[in-house]
Amino acid sequence: MKGPMNVYYDEKGDFLEISIGKPTKCYAEEVKPGIFLRKDEKTNDVRSIGIVSFKKRSKDMKDIKLDLPIEVNFSSMIPA
Repeated sequence: MKGPMNVYYDEKGDFLEISIGKPTKCYAEEVKPGIFLRKDEKTNDVRSIGIVSFKKRSKDMKDIKLDLPIEVNFSSMIPA
C-alpha cells in the first residue's frame, strides 16, 4: 500500500478515518462493532480504517491507545 496517509475526524459524529493512497472503489467490512475496514474491490487491499465513537473508545485523549484490528508495519512504508 503506497501513497499519502490521510486522517479525517468528524468531531460532531465522533468518527475517525485513516486512509492510505488515492481513493479507489471499495467495500466496507465491519471487523469489530463500530470498526470498519475499507478494502479495494479489485485487489482486496485495505485502503482505510474507520472508527465509530472514537472518543468514547479512548479513556485519555492526551494519550490515545486503541487496539486496532490490523497490524501496520510503518518501516515497510518508508522508501529505501
